[in-house]
Amino acid sequence: MRAVDLIIKKRDKLPLTAEELEFLIRSYTDGVIPDYQMAAWAMAVRLNGMDPQEITDLTLSMAHSGDMLNLKDIGSLVVDKHSTGGVGDKTTLTVAPIVAACGLPVGKMSGRGLGFSGGTIDKLESIPGFHADLSTAEFLDQLKQYGIVISGQSADLAPADGKLYALRDVTGTVDSIPLIASSIMSKKIASGADAIVLDVKTGRGAFMKTLAQAEALADVMVSIGRLSKRRVIAVLSPMDQPLGFAVGNALEVKEAVEMLRGRGPEDYRYHCLHLAAYMLLLGNKVTTVDEGIVLAEKAIRNGSGMAKFRELIQAQGGDVRVVDDLESLPKAGQVFQIEAEQTGWVSAVDAKEIGESSVILGAGRVKKGDPIDPAVGIMVKAKIGDKVEKGQVVFEVHVNNEARYHEAMVKIKKALIISQRPVEVPPYFLGVVGLDK
Repeated sequence: MRAVDLIIKKRDKLPLTAEELEFLIRSYTDGVIPDYQMAAWAMAVRLNGMDPQEITDLTLSMAHSGDMLNLKDIGSLVVDKHSTGGVGDKTTLTVAPIVAACGLPVGKMSGRGLGFSGGTIDKLESIPGFHADLSTAEFLDQLKQYGIVISGQSADLAPADGKLYALRDVTGTVDSIPLIASSIMSKKIASGADAIVLDVKTGRGAFMKTLAQAEALADVMVSIGRLSKRRVIAVLSPMDQPLGFAVGNALEVKEAVEMLRGRGPEDYRYHCLHLAAYMLLLGNKVTTVDEGIVLAEKAIRNGSGMAKFRELIQAQGGDVRVVDDLESLPKAGQVFQIEAEQTGWVSAVDAKEIGESSVILGAGRVKKGDPIDPAVGIMVKAKIGDKVEKGQVVFEVHVNNEARYHEAMVKIKKALIISQRPVEVPPYFLGVVGLDK
């Protein structure tokens, strides 16, 4: 078997077999196939696509390119969730403890942020002492003992994905739906979860800019799940404005913990309760989404979700006192307020502009390895549909570098658009894929 023959097949719009894809991925991971041939193959996929079975076979080949976690000893179905990324998306910090408190183990490997803001691990590491780099044995032990673990992505899981993604990043093939879907799902399958809830974002602050693109990606990932014997649901959610109020690592931790106490913005509450409900549904803890919402609300009301979050932080070496005293989280040296320049109704709070502004402040990375300032960020005080008065505070900007604030302020101000007519509050979800499967 030769790589050039597989490139030609895909160039000519012919499907590749499972054996051919296994050869391609294994040989590339081992360094036998050079970058220039893999780049040619990736471009052929970008231009000509893959059928559902091909994408599933590619995903499984990537998943099996490294270690595969075996979670069968946990004694219960294990669920996971994945978001395709967004501004102010701290849902894992609230949802995972809620679901675990309902008796369904949550084992999640998360990444660090690159782009609009910090990732889940960056947020958790704003808690002093929190240790995210767990070995496979530590991951499994904690999951078995506490029913919850959130760890950094192991380099031994799906190494083909890391190598292929780096190549796609410099060859114009990042936006290929088969390659995006196989990248996400290969890591989820290698992580061993039985059931996965995907939060696929669309809009200004998301990678998938249109609902049609998001639906296409969701369809493919649900299909991969079904063909690989996993239970998968994909929720389509808007990312034209930030989720919740907080954008920035410590600020988002604070908002996530407040939600476990039953306090917080309505869009974030809705998001958390429904994602938790879908996870509980896939994990056979409830038979309907409405039952799942009731169970999730109970975990907030009776404090069991908060107790599970404390267990998570303590188990991974974090200072659990932060949970009781959120003011002890890292704080910025200065807080600036931006006021509305006119009276009216908010028609836009551009998530892309807010996300990029948070990166300027130091809350996210421009390139891999950049340091993150956990204290800085933006509190969004006005959301789409809100009535605001001239002079009302619409943004609160937490900074440690005043020069960066002045640079970010231009983008932050540009993010807000005020209409002279009332504006409807946008829907919190745009659809669900795979619920009937």
